[in-house]
Amino acid sequence: MRYLAEVVISLKPVVNDPQGLTVRAGLHQLGFAEVSEVRVGKHISVEVDGDSEAGARQRVAEMCEKLLRNPVIEDYRIELRPSREASPAPAAPPA
Repeated sequence: MRYLAEVVISLKPVVNDPQGLTVRAGLHQLGFAEVSEVRVGKHISVEVDGDSEAGARQRVAEMCEKLLRNPVIEDYRIELRPSREASPAPAAPPA
């Protein structure tokens, strides 16, 4: 079965986020004074084949541990769901 994994990678809470501070300052300048904190992260979509949801989740976690995140400064969260199979291309109209 094919699964779609949505991986959200964010800085650990103890790590300073200069990009988040810049975004917050920009929002304040645009009149969004109610914004108190902004943290900037990454969103990665991965389609993966697996025999089970648990197996697919484990493989995506291994990807995160080995490549997708920096374990010193970043955490990650995986949301996994069955992938919609690609629709076949529409047939060409008759000539």
